[in-house]
Amino acid sequence: MKKFTVLSLVAVTLFITACKKSSETTTTDEKQVAEKKGEVLAVNIETSKVDWKAFHKGGFAPRWGTLAITSGEVSVEGNELTAGDFVIDMKSIKVDPASVTEKDKKYSELEAHLKSADFFDVEKNPTADFKITSVTNLTAKDTLSEAPNKTVSGNLTLKGKAVNVTFPAKVTVANGTVTIQAKFTVNRTDWDIKFGASEADPAEWMISKDIEIGINVTAGK
Repeated sequence: MKKFTVLSLVAVTLFITACKKSSETTTTDEKQVAEKKGEVLAVNIETSKVDWKAFHKGGFAPRWGTLAITSGEVSVEGNELTAGDFVIDMKSIKVDPASVTEKDKKYSELEAHLKSADFFDVEKNPTADFKITSVTNLTAKDTLSEAPNKTVSGNLTLKGKAVNVTFPAKVTVANGTVTIQAKFTVNRTDWDIKFGASEADPAEWMISKDIEIGINVTAGK
């Protein structure tokens, strides 16, 4: 009875978490990119990066790592972020060795697999990009300094396919510097990123469709 109760609690927790993620992040068809107005600032590629985290089914055996941003710029008008874009080097995808704990697996092999046609096919699609379509105010649910204060929408292009993603973000504009920090979850199949040949393929059963994406961008003069 106790075992059943624990398993039930886990299932409910995963369900609530999934609902929370879906309510905070939405995807739609590609939208018109926001016009750059005001002052245009270059993204600092030394301090900016993209984090990623993926899971096996049920949230087990998570893997995580980083991607490099190679270029980008944002625009600011009236001390508000109005538009922006940046380019991601898909060949730079890294797997944190700490996320691969099984003795029979190597992080370098996972990096190679992610770069292959099974996933991101980086030889054919060496870059990805994100282009802001809108930025609106978000009423913070708490007073923490890192709490999101904006809702950002943008076209995220992976493997040549653009999908508009909307998510909460912490945007700061001060002293000629802009920082954008966000963490959101997307469904990889929206970009036709599928390990298995179809939904019925056992290979597809093993890997969660959820990918957590973390954005940490700094831009300045």
